[in-house]
Amino acid sequence: MKSPVSGIVTLILLFVVVIVGYSSIFTVSQTEQALVVRLGRPVDVVSEPGLNFKAPFIDTVILIDKRILDLENPSQEVIASDQKRLVVDAFARYRIKNPLRFYQSVGSIQAANVQLTTLLNAALRRVLGEVTFINVVRDERDSLMMRIREQLDREADQYGIQVVDVRIRRADLPEANSQAVYQRMQTERQREAAEFRAQGGQKAQEIRSKADREATVIVAEANSTAEQVRGAGDAERNRLFAEAYGRDPDFFAFYRSMSAYETGLRANDTRFLLRPDSEFFRFFANPSGHPPAAPSAAAAAAAAPKQ
Repeated sequence: MKSPVSGIVTLILLFVVVIVGYSSIFTVSQTEQALVVRLGRPVDVVSEPGLNFKAPFIDTVILIDKRILDLENPSQEVIASDQKRLVVDAFARYRIKNPLRFYQSVGSIQAANVQLTTLLNAALRRVLGEVTFINVVRDERDSLMMRIREQLDREADQYGIQVVDVRIRRADLPEANSQAVYQRMQTERQREAAEFRAQGGQKAQEIRSKADREATVIVAEANSTAEQVRGAGDAERNRLFAEAYGRDPDFFAFYRSMSAYETGLRANDTRFLLRPDSEFFRFFANPSGHPPAAPSAAAAAAAAPKQ
């Protein structure tokens, strides 16, 4: 029969074995890589996921993220080559490719972010300071981001970091400059609108003047044609009158007198101050229009009263 002391010793030994075994293993997940440090000195780097072993109590495991990490850079002002100020908002993506160098140089992701922010700002100023505002905003934005990424990757290699991507989220003028540019653009558009309106008014005036001139010419030509036609009509009328007069002067005289009676003797106004034997009334006294014949001397003597 075992004594109680041996049982206690067995439990203690079993407990020690469990603690030693637990402290001699560690697990690396798929999103991590591990650096094994012994008394402050790195002894191993584990990049593959799974269960691993280390010396108990003297080895320390430092887990380092191996996923792609974000670096958000605060907005900053950059001066382009044409001396225009730009407010640049950029960000980067990076991963830790050398855990040992990373641990020896910066030690933590927070410290790496601080260091990379400084390097990214310097790269932005160098690259964007060599080109104009238009190149940054429109023409060469993709190639500029590639150059910034290459420079940042070269400088970050000493920290065991690989820069995957650099993007410029926004590159614009400062607020004061933007307002000035907006005002200048607004003034320019107003000037162009006024110029277009003036050109339109001038064109409209030219069209109206041309239309008025053409209308005047058309009216004058129409009046000329009308006068010619009227003159031809009058000539034809006079010819017909002359021809009629030549054929029958008595009928022509009668027709002219009847037309004069129709024109002169209108309703409500038939007053004339003429002699009864006037030429105007010759057809009233004699339908033939001839004046009455004078009495002969014999008839006059017969009509005379006897003494």
